[in-house]
Amino acid sequence: MRTLKLCSALLAIWMFAGVAFAQGTIRDAEIEGVMRQYSNPIFQAAGLVPENVSIYIIADPTMNAFVTRGQNMFLHTGIILQADSPNELKGVIAHETGHMSGGHLARQSDAMKKASRPMLLTMGLGVLAIAAGEPQAGAALLSSARQFGALTFFTHSRIQEASSDQAAATFLEATGQSGIGLLKFYERFSFQEIMSGAKRYPYFRTHPLSSARIDSLASKIYASEYANKKDSDAEILELEMLKAKIRGFLTSSQQVFSRYPDSDQSLPAKYARAIAHYQSASTKLALEKIGELIEIQPDNPYFNELYGQVLFESGQAIEAVSYHKKAVELAPDEPLLQLNLAQALVATSKDSDAKQAKQYLDFVLKREPGNSFAWYQMSLLHERAGELGLAKLATAEQAYAMHDYGRARGFAMRAREDLTPNTPQWRRANDILLVIAADPQIQEFLRKSRKGSPGH
Repeated sequence: MRTLKLCSALLAIWMFAGVAFAQGTIRDAEIEGVMRQYSNPIFQAAGLVPENVSIYIIADPTMNAFVTRGQNMFLHTGIILQADSPNELKGVIAHETGHMSGGHLARQSDAMKKASRPMLLTMGLGVLAIAAGEPQAGAALLSSARQFGALTFFTHSRIQEASSDQAAATFLEATGQSGIGLLKFYERFSFQEIMSGAKRYPYFRTHPLSSARIDSLASKIYASEYANKKDSDAEILELEMLKAKIRGFLTSSQQVFSRYPDSDQSLPAKYARAIAHYQSASTKLALEKIGELIEIQPDNPYFNELYGQVLFESGQAIEAVSYHKKAVELAPDEPLLQLNLAQALVATSKDSDAKQAKQYLDFVLKREPGNSFAWYQMSLLHERAGELGLAKLATAEQAYAMHDYGRARGFAMRAREDLTPNTPQWRRANDILLVIAADPQIQEFLRKSRKGSPGH
């Protein structure tokens, strides 16, 4: 068993052994970028502000997608792999958006939300432990959160499902897209309706399907002027590249080489094999194969990112910097690419690089203030510069982002003691303490943690 990371998956860790997964959220600039490309027009058509909707990619081979209150959308990697076309995946996203815009979640019980909080906290502690250099402890914590993949957050009624279908068709038409992908997705899995709940895919356990629903949806979709609009070749290739990347990182190298044999010289096959070599610790071969990808598409930021990541993880941080810089130049608005570059710059231990790293981290944290790994890198920079109060504050921010409230409180108290009173940094440390003290759920968790600790 070993710990894996997607190229830019610096925050979320999952454990892999053969084809067994421990579910967890993954971060990857390429995958997230495409999902945003699919989703944002649909969110706008639904009257939602795209920036207010969070999309999470779950490393889980099962086919599932769901939304939770607070405008959060979760997509399993399994549903991305199961989608035969971009249009199918867009259809699923449009359907889930229908649940959000229809207010279906507001009518559900808060019980599951409360029940999921300890699980999410456990996952956060696991990632924090790994980031702190305790991989075994982190793995144990993540393993204890495995019920995440089995939890049924919301089970929608057939009325809500039909309503979301109609909304999805409306959103797709409003964005000039066909709804046939969603229809084909349902038709491919219509047999799930007659299976027991235990045998159904998770998606259809929470989204009951029926022939009547399919027929009703078909009537609306085929009436659209965009019904016969097809995905472009570029869009199809883009999805195949994502599938290759996911398989390369989340399945065994043997499975990758079986699905993508050397005889397959397509770009997705080359991508999957290059990642598989990287995952199997064949650094020299991985760099050779990624180099070939860069020759084919020198302006692909994610190929450059991957090359830099392989160099970085093989102990060549200085050499990795130029590739991460190239990735950032090609995709300057991607926080995760800037985070990778900042990490490489921090690792060089050069004073000149530290200044650049801070600029990139400032960009990341402005876009993602809850990015715990960015706060961790920032704490390293402040500590190296002798700015101990700021280092403690950054550590408090990291812990707070990971929901490790006891640790956040401890470091915020120390930071407040070291920082000049009434400065913005001092006030932020104080804010963390006030928020923790004012939240009854956090206080209850801290009380239970103290009771469960040695000596109690």
